[in-house]
Amino acid sequence: MNKIIIAIDGWSSCGKSTLAKQLAGKLGYVYIDSGAMYRAITLFFLRNNINFDQEKKVLEALKKIKIDFRLNDSSGQSEIFLNDENVESEIRDLKVADKVSDVAAIKVVREFAVAQQQKLGEQKAVVMDGRDIGTVVFPHSALKIFMTAQIEVRVQRRYLEMKQKNPDTTIEEVKKNLETRDYIDSHREISPLRKAADAIELDNTNLTMDEQLNIALKIAEKLL
Repeated sequence: MNKIIIAIDGWSSCGKSTLAKQLAGKLGYVYIDSGAMYRAITLFFLRNNINFDQEKKVLEALKKIKIDFRLNDSSGQSEIFLNDENVESEIRDLKVADKVSDVAAIKVVREFAVAQQQKLGEQKAVVMDGRDIGTVVFPHSALKIFMTAQIEVRVQRRYLEMKQKNPDTTIEEVKKNLETRDYIDSHREISPLRKAADAIELDNTNLTMDEQLNIALKIAEKLL
């Protein structure tokens, strides 16, 4: 069976990570959450009061960051570690979400993350999700999927997720966060979010997780 790289891009809260994890599990592939990498970098910057506008400080901070993914034997899921600390839960906090698009727009941060992502994909048999995987990280990947959904649906999904972790979260906060991230992601100078010319668009506004998985799986199996 062929081993390929599957790139999944799309807007915030479109279920990219969910689909990527499920698809990797079905195919026996490695799942890499590129968004989690940017969140981990953002968390490090916030913890250490790094000024995003000072490139020298950012470069110095990046030299102190080590990111890797480790399999949780109990859950069977891959989790992210920042300098040997499991930060899988902390990177999902709204304070990180509010700043991650700003951090991801920094040229040297993207160069740092992309280099690590490309190294992780050298052996192929990888499913990676993000915002520039099919356009920048793996432009020659065999399968590119671009995910989208109506903003109202994305806001509701994200709100329900955040509400479990922070009962004080309001739907207005979530909507503002998503709209801001959408704008920054699609308008940044470095690697803006866009659909690759050869990507297959998957609108999951009215799809269940099982339905979107079946669609993606059929597409992947044709290539394999």
